[in-house]
Amino acid sequence: MKYIDTLVIGAGPGGYVAAIRATQKGQNVTIVEREYLGGVCSNVGCIPSKVLISVGHRFEQAKHSGDMGVVAEEVKLNWAKVQEFKSGVVSRLVGGVKGLLKGNKIDIVNGEAYFVNANTVRVIDGGSEQTYTFKNAIIATGSRPVEIPTFKFTKRVINSTDALTLPEVPEKLVVIGGGYIGTELGSAYANLGSQVTIIEGGKDILAGFEKQMTEVVKKGLKKKGVEVVVGASAKGVEENENGVVVTYEADGEEKTVEANYVLVTVGRRSNTDQLGLEAAGIEFAERGLLKVDKQCRTSVPNIYAIGDIVSGPQLAHKASYEGKVAAEAIAGENSIVDYLAIPAVCFTDPELATVGFNEEQAKAEDIEVKTAKFPFAANGRALALNATEGFVKLVARKEDNLLIGAQIVGTGASDMIAEMAVAIEAGMTAEDIALTIHAHPTLGEITMEAAEVIIGRPIHIVKA
Repeated sequence: MKYIDTLVIGAGPGGYVAAIRATQKGQNVTIVEREYLGGVCSNVGCIPSKVLISVGHRFEQAKHSGDMGVVAEEVKLNWAKVQEFKSGVVSRLVGGVKGLLKGNKIDIVNGEAYFVNANTVRVIDGGSEQTYTFKNAIIATGSRPVEIPTFKFTKRVINSTDALTLPEVPEKLVVIGGGYIGTELGSAYANLGSQVTIIEGGKDILAGFEKQMTEVVKKGLKKKGVEVVVGASAKGVEENENGVVVTYEADGEEKTVEANYVLVTVGRRSNTDQLGLEAAGIEFAERGLLKVDKQCRTSVPNIYAIGDIVSGPQLAHKASYEGKVAAEAIAGENSIVDYLAIPAVCFTDPELATVGFNEEQAKAEDIEVKTAKFPFAANGRALALNATEGFVKLVARKEDNLLIGAQIVGTGASDMIAEMAVAIEAGMTAEDIALTIHAHPTLGEITMEAAEVIIGRPIHIVKA
C-alpha cells in the first residue's frame, strides 16, 4: 500500500492541470490514467479534430481561391499524409503533457482506479494491482460518446473518435446530431469533399448559440452542399459491406439516405459509472454527474470532482480551470469557481464564439441591455482575407454600458472571443474597449467598432 497527499484520477486537461497545480502548492501527487495522457481532448477530441478542420479549410481554399487570383489545378488530398500529420500533432502534445508531469515530479500510474473507501483506491492494470491511500483525491475522468440503441457503434456506425481515423474520406456521410461536435466534423468532411447530411431532432442546429449566429453557419453549410434536416427523428440503420442506409422521419414522412458511414453525435456521458464511487459514499446529481460545491468538493469532504463529470458545459478549458480551483482548495486557499465569463467556441465554417450573456439570457434575468453589431464585411482585414461573413455582437448593461456578453461569428472568432472574456471578467465598459487602441488592419478592430456603436459614436458604419 502506498500513501500520498493527493491522488488525481484522469490525466486529461482537467486532471493533469490539477496535478501540476497541486504540486505547485506543495502536495505529493500521483496521477492515474487508464488510457492515454492528455485525455480525450489531446488524443481523440479537441486537438485531432481541429487538425482535420484546419486541413479541410486549406483544401477548400486551394480549390476555391480563383477570385483572389490563386488558381490551383488538380488539387489533391493525400489522406495518409493528413493522418500522419494529425498523429504527429497528437504525439507532440501528449509528449509535452508527460514531460510536464515528470518535470513536476508527479508519479504517473497506468490503470483503472476503483474506490475502496473515502481514503483508498485500488488501481488495476491488466493482471497487476496496487492499493493507494490518500489524504485528498480529485476525480477528472471525463466523458465518452453516447450510444443510442438503434445506432449501435460498428465499423460503419461511428462515433466522434472513430471519425478522426477513417481509412478514407467518405464519399457520403450522414451525421446524427447537429450540435457542436456533429456540425464541426460535418463541416470538416464537407470541406474535404464528402457529401454530408446532418439530421437534427431539434428545431435548429447548434442550439447553444443565437439563431442570428447559426444562420451564418447554415448559409456556409448550404454553400458546401451540406443538407441540414431539422425536426427529424433518426429511426434506424441498415449496414452493408460498403455503407449504410439511414432511416429517419421528418414532417410526418419516413425517409432514407445512403452513405458510406453514419456519425452519431448525440451527446457525451460522464465517466462516473465504473469507479466504485458508492463505496466512497459520494452523492450523485442528475445524469450520472457528481454533486460538488463552489470549490469542486463532493459530498465527501476530501474528494473533489471536475470537468465533464460535474454540471456545466463539457469544455476542456472549464475542466482545467476547475482543476486549479480544486488543487488550491486542497491547499487551504479560498479559491472558488466563478463562471462569469467562460467562453464557448464552435469551429464551424465560419467559427462561432460566445461568452457571458446573450441578449435573450440577459432579458430572462431582467437585465436591461443595449446591443450592437458590427459586420466583418466593413473590416479591412476581413476583406483582405476574403472572409467577410459574420459579425461581432456586444451586450452591455443599459444603465452604465458594462459589458456582460459578446457573440462572434466569423473567421478567427475563436481567438477574438478572448478579449471579451477578459473585458467581462475585469468589469470593463464599452467605453473601455472603444478607447483601447487596436492594431490596424486586424480582425480585432471589429470588437472596438462594435463598442463604438454601443456608445453611439460609430466611425465605419452610418449611425442608425
